[in-house]
Amino acid sequence: MEEVHELLGYERIKIIQRDDMLRFSLDSMLLADFVECKNSKRIIDLGCGNAPIPLFLTLKTDASIIGVDILSDVCDVARRSVKLNNLDNQIEIVNASIKDVYKTVGANSFDVVTSNPPYFKYKDTSITNKNDYLTIARHEVLITLEEIVSEAKKLLVDGGSFNLVHRAERLSDILIALKNEKFGVKRIRFVYTKVDDDSALLVLVSARKNKKADSKVEKPLYVYNCDGTYTDEVKKIFNFK
Repeated sequence: MEEVHELLGYERIKIIQRDDMLRFSLDSMLLADFVECKNSKRIIDLGCGNAPIPLFLTLKTDASIIGVDILSDVCDVARRSVKLNNLDNQIEIVNASIKDVYKTVGANSFDVVTSNPPYFKYKDTSITNKNDYLTIARHEVLITLEEIVSEAKKLLVDGGSFNLVHRAERLSDILIALKNEKFGVKRIRFVYTKVDDDSALLVLVSARKNKKADSKVEKPLYVYNCDGTYTDEVKKIFNFK
């Protein structure tokens, strides 16, 4: 079944969702909020799904935004969401593999790359969802973290920023992949599910192409209070009154 929802508390942004596809997540919204895109002219989101990150970013920037996804059905939903919001002049959805997409959209030409990639490594013994849409979104079946970092480097201008959200347990993999591609990590922020949790669930990372690493670890972001209600910071990000 297909439905049209508001993008969280942003009444003027609508998003089309299907039950059988991965719906936009907390992770994507936190990443879109985390991204610094002031003065950016071109932004690309790798693995855009139904386009929550490109849609959210239009609230922050007038930059040209491209969303890339390998699944044609997903791209169809994303394009219709873009059209529904009259954002065709700002957002373009490209149905393509992330691998070598720079040959289509332009190498060394983006100021910002974003990605909410598959979180889980894949091997033959991995337990995956029977739904192919969900399996591809959650597991590194079609592309690995290392390959996404490599593609981000090909897309970015020198000094451009690559921004991703991932599981905190993969932080060492992220840092190694970024270092191997000569990214300098600039900002790290850990995301905790609740204010009393002992360990982070997610990590937000921003790195710049061919720049030195001088990381700033920002204050933790807590999603829920102890009583299960959203924290004030998350309510502000979501535009919840």
